[in-house]
Amino acid sequence: MELIFPPKLKRGDVVRVVAPAMSRAMVTEHDHTAVIDARFAELGLTLSYGRHVDERDAFDSSAIASRVADLHEAFADPSVAAILTVIGGFNGNELLPYLDWELIRANPKIFCGYSDITALQNAILARSGLVTYSGPHWSSFGMRDHFERTLRWFTDVTFGAEPVELAAAEVWTDDLWFLDQDKREPNDNDGWWPLRPGSARGRIVGGNLATLGLLRGTAFMPSLDGAILLLEDDYESHPATFSRNLTSLLQLPDAAGVRGLAIGRFQKATGMTRDLLDHIVGVQPSLAGVPVLGNIDIGHTNPFATIPIGGQAELTVAGDGRARLTLHRH
Repeated sequence: MELIFPPKLKRGDVVRVVAPAMSRAMVTEHDHTAVIDARFAELGLTLSYGRHVDERDAFDSSAIASRVADLHEAFADPSVAAILTVIGGFNGNELLPYLDWELIRANPKIFCGYSDITALQNAILARSGLVTYSGPHWSSFGMRDHFERTLRWFTDVTFGAEPVELAAAEVWTDDLWFLDQDKREPNDNDGWWPLRPGSARGRIVGGNLATLGLLRGTAFMPSLDGAILLLEDDYESHPATFSRNLTSLLQLPDAAGVRGLAIGRFQKATGMTRDLLDHIVGVQPSLAGVPVLGNIDIGHTNPFATIPIGGQAELTVAGDGRARLTLHRH
């Protein structure tokens, strides 16, 4: 299927906020909308909201019909330039059988979020060919401090057309910032982990590993042939869990065509170490001769880059330990 790249953002554009997983009503229990509104005003963007973003059920989500309606209305509205998710959750894949892929394909626009939104992004790629963006949620913009690098990566990718070369952040955070904005705990970064040498270029597939795995065996799974996998997971993914989920993904028939793998920084609660990740990578036969890089800035720690799902990436891991990761077409 031919890829479609949505138009870039520009000042004056309207961004529609939708809640395809958890509800905004849950998020605003810790209300940082003043910070969010100020950030988007500085970007010259106007926020609008789906009709059902504040519906809330026993799962802190809303009815499938409500979530589908907000997505369809956002794509169909010609005044909307981009769609931003409120937050992740656990049930975005419930929407997949009900989405109008032709509507999405006919109205290409930026669609951004991460974590549980991975299911929607990769399904959209597989069924419509639209390139989407694994990046900050609407709620992420409420982070008052230590957000500058995440914001810069977001604007570089969604406003700009030039290649974006990622580089390891000097510090990172893994804290419940939304509970107390005055108590933050930045950590020194030990940089990327070059795990296997090589060089490759290919189409980006990935996001949250556990969520991507939900698409295995369905009509919503994008092809891994020719892909650069960019994968991450959250605090629930301990080394053994991450290992078996990665193994399952790489046992798909088209995984033999994977050209490279870059893995996001793990949250502290996972207990993942460089040695453990090196072992996990080492037992994967489909990764033989493939460049592999760990501890990159994507996922559930901050800062994190905005990645075009379906776009092009170039990954180089040199034998001397140097590495380069560039987003070429996004």
